[in-house]
Amino acid sequence: MAVPGPPGTSDRAAETTEPGGGTGGSSPFADLTQLPVSEHVAVFEAEHARLQRELATIDQV
Repeated sequence: MAVPGPPGTSDRAAETTEPGGGTGGSSPFADLTQLPVSEHVAVFEAEHARLQRELATIDQV
């Protein structure tokens, strides 16, 4: 019976889309492990706001 490895070690992890749309910019979560956990919420909230702005433009096309 195989023991699962830590998250992100499977081949599927490489197939996932990067947060931030993957449009050449660095991932907003790239440095998340370097930040204190207390600052993670601000990073997630900023990305959530960015995604809301992006999604709001869909109807304008």
